[in-house]
This record gives sequence, structure tokens and C-alpha cells, in this order.
Amino acid sequence: MPCAGIRDGRMDRFYIITNYQKDPELETAHAIRDYLAKKSKVCCVQAREADARAGQYKYTDARLVPKDTECVLVIGGDGTLLQAARDLVDLRLPLLGINMGTLGYLAEIDRRTVFPALDKLMADTYTVEHRMMLHGIAYHQNRQLLGDIALNDIVISRNGRLRVVDFNVYVDGEFLSSYTADGIIVSTPTGSTGYNLSVGGPIVAPEASLMLLTAIAPHTLNSRPIVLPDNVEIAIEIGTSHQTDIDGAEATFDGDTSVKLNSGDRIVVTKSECEARMIKTKNTSFLEILREKMSR
Repeated sequence: MPCAGIRDGRMDRFYIITNYQKDPELETAHAIRDYLAKKSKVCCVQAREADARAGQYKYTDARLVPKDTECVLVIGGDGTLLQAARDLVDLRLPLLGINMGTLGYLAEIDRRTVFPALDKLMADTYTVEHRMMLHGIAYHQNRQLLGDIALNDIVISRNGRLRVVDFNVYVDGEFLSSYTADGIIVSTPTGSTGYNLSVGGPIVAPEASLMLLTAIAPHTLNSRPIVLPDNVEIAIEIGTSHQTDIDGAEATFDGDTSVKLNSGDRIVVTKSECEARMIKTKNTSFLEILREKMSR
């Protein structure tokens, strides 16, 4: 289903999602709410009970977000922002990440710079980055097991014992290659600096629209990451050379929801019809953030 319409412009109505482990007393959330109230803006803070994992939501129940909300403020870090982007994808609201730890790739604002950033939102002096997402469907004998989306990556890896798994990869129905590896990552440009990077995959500017295919610890010397256009369908099939009940695999979406796969099962990955919208209020470029991360 296509996503809802896009909202832009000067912002007056806000909704706060907070990571209670990083803001346990809601000190930051309440400070933001009070600051916005002094500016005659409307701001709601997600209730603690809404943090429960229930139904299709991972962190936030989108039904609790007021319909006239114009911006979602996410307090925590990149992980919290990833969850919020997935939970609220159908609302198509712009998100601003407020980092409570070290500098992140997604959450660019911290507690010291949050109020100047809010001023920019209210003054309509911000930009919105559009980030592509993935849609994956897992199948067992042509029966759908699970369908979900991911902003960073979909990882198919071993489940259980320390061993390798055989994978057969197809692109648009054409056989590409077989891998014997610990797993395979299908990543977006946003996710290129995550798990993909740690296993030797390429770094891609987040505003690009393409898919990265990277094997995890492949048992071959000639395996290389592959960059594919965003309009292809990637199918990854679990090989049949291992015992089904013992040597299954697992597909994980953004390190969160997962489904077990056995020999002969497959997961089909395409570009999602929806996208995440990330607010930028600073002039910090992706290259500057990358340079700082790589110098540590």
C-alpha cells in the first residue's frame, strides 16, 4: 500500500518518543516539552505504558500519535530512531533524533544543541532527508512466514550452533551465486555504516537509493560485496546441504523482528514503497560524521 502524504513547513505540533533507559526520569523529554510550551507550541510525550511491545509495533504504537502531529522527536540514539522510523512509517512524519550518548549517524542532535534545533524547526530553517527502506518477505514452501520493513538492513544468518550456512542468491529470478558463509546482509545506504561496514561492506552516502549485498565471513577468497540498483528483487534461499532441524537460519530486520528459516526456505527483499524522513538542522555533512567516526 502506498504511504500517506508528506508534511512540510513550519512546525507547531510535536510528539516525543523517549528511550526510558537513557532518559529514565524523562528529564530531557519534559525539558523539551516545557520549552515548546513556552513558545506556544503543542507537544505530547509518549506514555511509559506505550513502550510495551504489542502487536505489530516494536516500540511505539502509531495509533497513539495525534493526527495533527507535524514532527516526532526521538530521544535516545540511532537504535531508538530506527525503531521509531519502522513503527511510524505509515504516518510518514519527519523524525528528529536526539542522541543521549556518542555521536550517531542518524541522531545528529544532543542535549546541548536540542533547543537551537527546536528553534530551527519552528522557524522552518531545516531540511529533510529521504531514506529508502527495505521490504522483506520470508517464505516456507511458498507460504508467507513473515513480512516486515527495515531502514538499516535485513540479515540472514545462522541460528544456533557455531557453523556456516549455504545460501543461494537470485536477482530478479536469475541465479547470481552460492555462498557458504556465516550469513548475508542486504543493506540500504543508511545501513551501510552499520553491520555492513563491520564485515567489510562499502560505505554509501545515505541519500542514495540502492541495495548492498554483503556476505558475512564467507568461506571463499573471491567473495566481494555487490551493489545493486533499488528496483531489483533479491531472493536468498537457504541451501539444502545441511540438516534442516539442526542447521536452520534466521532472518532479522534491523536487529529486531526475526523469523527462523530452514533448508529450502527463502526471503525475498525489495525496495519498500515507504521511506523514512530524517530532519537535519545542522550543517554537519555525512563525510564529516564519517571522518570523525573513522578517526576514533
